[in-house]
Amino acid sequence: MDTALDYPGWLRATHFLNFLFLTLLVRSGLQILSASPRLYLNDHCRPGSEVLKFSRREVPKDKLWTASDLEETWSPVIALPGRPHGLGLGRHWHFVAVVGWILTGAVYLVLLFAADEWRRLVPTSWGIVPDALRALEGYLTFDPPAEGGAYNALQQLSYFIVVFMVAPLQIATGAAMSPAIDARYPRYVRLFGGRQRARFLHFLLTALFCLFLVVHVAVVAAHGLGRELAKIVLGSVTADHTLALTLAGVGVLGVIVLNVLATLVSVRHPKTTRRALGTLIAPLELGLTRTLRPSLRKRTIPVSEYHWVNGRPPADDSYLRSAANGFADWRLSVEGLVARPCSFGLDELRAMPAVQRRSLHHCIQGWSSIADWRGVPVQEVLERCELLPDARFAVFWGMDDKSRTDTFGHGLFYEAVRLDILRDGGAFLAYEMNGEPLPAEYGAPLRLRLDNQLGFKMVKWLARIEIVTDIRDIGEGHGGWREDQQEFENVVAI
Repeated sequence: MDTALDYPGWLRATHFLNFLFLTLLVRSGLQILSASPRLYLNDHCRPGSEVLKFSRREVPKDKLWTASDLEETWSPVIALPGRPHGLGLGRHWHFVAVVGWILTGAVYLVLLFAADEWRRLVPTSWGIVPDALRALEGYLTFDPPAEGGAYNALQQLSYFIVVFMVAPLQIATGAAMSPAIDARYPRYVRLFGGRQRARFLHFLLTALFCLFLVVHVAVVAAHGLGRELAKIVLGSVTADHTLALTLAGVGVLGVIVLNVLATLVSVRHPKTTRRALGTLIAPLELGLTRTLRPSLRKRTIPVSEYHWVNGRPPADDSYLRSAANGFADWRLSVEGLVARPCSFGLDELRAMPAVQRRSLHHCIQGWSSIADWRGVPVQEVLERCELLPDARFAVFWGMDDKSRTDTFGHGLFYEAVRLDILRDGGAFLAYEMNGEPLPAEYGAPLRLRLDNQLGFKMVKWLARIEIVTDIRDIGEGHGGWREDQQEFENVVAI
């Protein structure tokens, strides 16, 4: 292999951008993992069945324990943004970095083949395998191979595996965790053994990327840091080694500074950061939601024996009294931009045409569970109230005042959902779970179900639906309680 070959500018630029986006991806990925620091090999996520756990917290048996109680807060040195309840911003940074990383990779691959540089990367003979094994033996015996320098047969084979196998699989497993993709193409998710196995594999691939980076840098250093950096920084082994070292140091420092700035801005100005990053994420989320309508095929996966609880039932006397009499006095009101404001009791809702679905519940924290749900399609309810032409959103109001049931936040829980998302069989108001009346901890007497969105959008303890044109005057104007309080995105198909 000719080590004196020049390295084109685009190759060097994409290397640097890849390093930048990978740091953002790993740090924001750790923030996401901290929200549910347990990895499973099954979609039921029963406590104690995890294969990896990054928390010492255990689920107590003597009191109600929610999934949010397991959330960890990891240092901003490793996590982005690294603050309590930072999942929303962590997801924003992760998806923006994903877009940047994929675009960088696409440009790299196009130019790789257009410029005939693929010969550096793609093996053309099986002879590379014994050559790579000999190079590996040399490194293990502290006798680095002289032929080829740092970019020898072992490095070439490693690069080929990372670029053409690990990276595509990382993207594929990420897609398998999308509720919109799972709702539309459940067989795709089953290719990985389910959502949780895809999540576990996604984590292992991330660790593999980090290992590759560390080993790659160590190999470069073993062959002479200045000499090898001259190739990738200045394009040629004959370039000034000192200058190459200086520029590489500046580049690494720049990546560190950008990560520090991303953390500081996120912690000090979370809502501004959310708005800025959300302008890039929202179109992708909305596009996936509109395109990937839930499939109405019946699922045959077994129901979970254990279902995580997320959110505590309302604590006020009126809810407790209503629950005590089986919610006989409870009414669901539909108001706002409707020609006929309506109010429905449980018996009236049960008398309407029903939908029954076995669904995989995707929590934004990362866990999942499977249950049978029965309820009335949202569209069936709204049609009886005759929506006005200006109607764009349905705002679902719960009965849970978060200032009384949670350790942070205030006000009644609500979520706004675009009407076009509600116009399919995957959007319904559930009053039964697994053949029984909906339990209080899972949202009794009524909860929203959206198969192509993440779980927090599915408001529990429903009391009111408000039809509006704009959501900017509702709550703090972001489209939901968690959007207001935790910087979540309003449409969550990923």
